[in-house]
Amino acid sequence: MAHKILTINPGSTSTKIAVFEGEKEVFKKNLKHSTEEVSKYDRIADQKPFRTEAIMAELKAAGINVNEMACVVGRGGLLRPLVSGVYEVNDLMVKDLVEGYNGEHASNLGGLIANDIAKEIGVKAYIADPVVVDEMDDVARYSGHPLFPRISIFHALNQKIIARQLAKEQGKKYEEMNLIGVHLGGGISVSAHKKGRVVDTNNALNGDGPFTPERSGALPAGFLVDACFSGKYTKKEIGQMLKGKGGFVAYLGTNDALEVENTVKAGNKEWEKVYHAMAYQISKEIGGLAASAFCMDVDAIFITGGMAYDKTFCGLIKEHVEKIAPVFVYPGEDEMKALALNGLMVLNGEAEVKVYK
Repeated sequence: MAHKILTINPGSTSTKIAVFEGEKEVFKKNLKHSTEEVSKYDRIADQKPFRTEAIMAELKAAGINVNEMACVVGRGGLLRPLVSGVYEVNDLMVKDLVEGYNGEHASNLGGLIANDIAKEIGVKAYIADPVVVDEMDDVARYSGHPLFPRISIFHALNQKIIARQLAKEQGKKYEEMNLIGVHLGGGISVSAHKKGRVVDTNNALNGDGPFTPERSGALPAGFLVDACFSGKYTKKEIGQMLKGKGGFVAYLGTNDALEVENTVKAGNKEWEKVYHAMAYQISKEIGGLAASAFCMDVDAIFITGGMAYDKTFCGLIKEHVEKIAPVFVYPGEDEMKALALNGLMVLNGEAEVKVYK
């Protein structure tokens, strides 16, 4: 009989849950939480009891026996930098998630809620490949000034699972291949997967790489300094230029990539220029990693994330980079399945559980 796994992925005003039997998803629900409901709590960690109660009530209403779960896997939060893999939730992880070691974020609740439910039913709780996965080579950490080191923040969960899928389809192991992964979403990460390690990647959160539907990516530093000291903008407003009001939002007034796609297809030439520029910058990032991290020895390039459904946009990237290596497209992002597959690898003895420390 296939292992049953409960996966939990908290967002700012929602909690996604799913139940898998082996690789098959048998239940999925997106629990919505009102702004008023979550704003009652001073800290994100304080939301744990009410979200846990909502999950348990939903599972009961669906007739799902939580005691049949072989493990519970939660979305990893803003923890200490760590290498890729599956981690059992331990006391130190709980402490760091509660205290917000690397910042307050709804994903911090994933490990906390998973731990509570797992303890109640007597199984293990895990997290897998949080955004703070850091396997960067030392040479990739240099920026040009010691006060500003380059850091690893990328879509580790989705990129790692897609990389393993691609390798399997090619009849190889992930640890045998040189891959460049591109995640296209509200944030965009371009990462060098070298024999199982992401040795270089852009900070996909707030200040590196290509611009995105809502983030500015790398900006000309001199102009940014001038803006900071111009007296026209607050620190918060500058921060929003980097994340939230950059990219498509700054140029076009929207962060809706589908709207941009449809407007470009309708013949809007000004929007088309921005659309092409984003594809150009992503391609530039891919080419840079191909040369620096791999000396052009790249086995494959893969594109994933929500914007990967846009065949025209992916085609623009392909035109630039397909001479480097074959390009494979995996549209969408299924974080719930990625969490379940990581748990399944542990249960099947295909992955070693790492210790958070």
